[in-house]
Amino acid sequence: MKIYQAGPLFTEADRDWHKKFTSALNQKGHTAIWPGDLFDEEHLLSLGIKAKEHIFERCMNTIDECDILVALLDGTQVDDGTSWEIGYAFAKNIPIYGIRTDFRNGGDTSHSMVNCMIECSCKGIAKSISELLELL
Repeated sequence: MKIYQAGPLFTEADRDWHKKFTSALNQKGHTAIWPGDLFDEEHLLSLGIKAKEHIFERCMNTIDECDILVALLDGTQVDDGTSWEIGYAFAKNIPIYGIRTDFRNGGDTSHSMVNCMIECSCKGIAKSISELLELL
């Protein structure tokens, strides 16, 4: 199964988590793709003002090519780019699964894990990589 891995990738910790998660998915026979694998920093710098359109189109086209989107939902609120990717996948009828390893409540109600629009877009939300692998 080809899986788009959505989530923030701005810190070393974010990137390390994505690499660990990609490895776990690939070991289970899936093909995992995350934006960190799609772009080269030097190439983006060379594009100047056009880099943002390049990032947008490449991520959108990659989501279109995937069977599933898995979203990292950690933090006090879901990353804005990740939220957009979830909404886009939902509109395209691409199944979405979330993973939230953050123990803080980030939802709209005492029964919510994250914002209800995000949570209700997901077929399931796991609390660990092993739990998510079972959902898939």
